[in-house]
Amino acid sequence: MRRLLALTVAVAVLSAGAACSAERSGSEPGPSGSPPAAGATPGAAGAGPGAAGGSPGPSGPAGGNGPEVCATAQQASGAAVRTYVAELGRMIGAVGANDSATAEAARKRAEAALAGWRTALRQQSARATDPQLRTLLADLASEVGTLGTDVDAIDEEELDKLQQRLDQLCAR
Repeated sequence: MRRLLALTVAVAVLSAGAACSAERSGSEPGPSGSPPAAGATPGAAGAGPGAAGGSPGPSGPAGGNGPEVCATAQQASGAAVRTYVAELGRMIGAVGANDSATAEAARKRAEAALAGWRTALRQQSARATDPQLRTLLADLASEVGTLGTDVDAIDEEELDKLQQRLDQLCAR
């Protein structure tokens, strides 16, 4: 029962971030995530690193190629989260039904989703010209790298903080 509760919390945190990202991306003209002409403020991205209270907080959208990098990172994150969460659910259901073969297959697919997600974040981090966005995507990739199929070990709070920072940097 505890695993089911932990999975529910993890699903809520991960899905909320992906939904927010998809919602924002969907409101932009054009499916390619092309940057808005007047909406981006490149100078604002460097203004937030010294924000009070724990982690640095960006004060505006990422500059440079931030809109393109954000769109690609958010798309990859949304797809990976959906797959990861679905496979964790299958794995837990199979464990509950004493179906070890199905549980193992679901575990492998969940881990593959994480590996793909981490790779996509690293690739976008390398592409990002905005230093805050580059660092944040690298941090997210590292955090995703610590995730696994042990639902009890998922740090929902840290993922949520990183997702909130990404949402701020990728705001349009």
